[in-house]
Amino acid sequence: MVDFTHLPVMVDRIVELFQPVGGVVIDATLGGAGHSRALLDGRADRSIVGLDADADAIAAARIVLAPYEDRATLHHVRFDQLGDIASAMPEGGVMGVLFDLGVSSPQLDRAERGFSFRRPGPLDMRMDRRRSRTARDIVNDSSSEALASMLRRYADERYARRIAEAIVAARPLETTDQLAEVVANAIPAPARRRSTGHPARRTFQALRIEVNDELGVLADAIDHAVDALLPGGRLVAMSYHSGEDRLVKERFRMAVTGGCECPPLLPCGCGAVPVASYVTRGAERASAEEIEANPRAESVRVRAISKLDLADRQAS
Repeated sequence: MVDFTHLPVMVDRIVELFQPVGGVVIDATLGGAGHSRALLDGRADRSIVGLDADADAIAAARIVLAPYEDRATLHHVRFDQLGDIASAMPEGGVMGVLFDLGVSSPQLDRAERGFSFRRPGPLDMRMDRRRSRTARDIVNDSSSEALASMLRRYADERYARRIAEAIVAARPLETTDQLAEVVANAIPAPARRRSTGHPARRTFQALRIEVNDELGVLADAIDHAVDALLPGGRLVAMSYHSGEDRLVKERFRMAVTGGCECPPLLPCGCGAVPVASYVTRGAERASAEEIEANPRAESVRVRAISKLDLADRQAS
């Protein structure tokens, strides 16, 4: 059994956001089950359905959640199957959904998984190792134009073209440390000196998102989560980079406005019907104290919405 110990981010705030909610909560990104365990401790009338594409996470979560065996059901699936999981539930339905997006500390810490630019390992980055395409395939088979586009789209990388051309010139690349060195050397020295993080961080982020099609499935998964919620149910999303947060913000806005595009100071004339209301206004951030204790919390953005009942929707 591989250690999958993971310090959950903003766990007290997540428990607080779900405090009005009993019943079934889907943890769509189970990981080490830190949030799920806290949510189960928070209310005795709450049960968890946990989803994760990583088999190691599922195995670790089974141990963590063993004391709650009668209230925890786990599925080794990616969160784009959330709709199918929810539709197969008993008549009681779903009262909560949590997305804790991005990569977890145990995945970064295990060099053989290939997520970390700080640890030599194979260029893998698959969360679900049943999938065939790896980071190695993308790095060695993609054109310079495709690599640059990926870096801009998923990482807002200023030096995307330079990095892409350097990768193509250095191929074949087999390991994370080889790629990290190529990327670092492609970025101008003054920019490297100004940077507070590793120069390859953005490239590794973009590759991870591409390998796992994270943003490609997230929008539909959020929409399925909104559809699955019963009135009063809550959806909470934790994002760690701008691309994720933009997508979450947009899907939440669609749920809250019903897609209305009418001028904000005029009555809606398009007939849009909202299905949710905001629980948080804007994105919440971790406190300085939590960031000091858990550096992963520095980039988190938390947003939450609540499902409206039919009467509230018609009155809006």
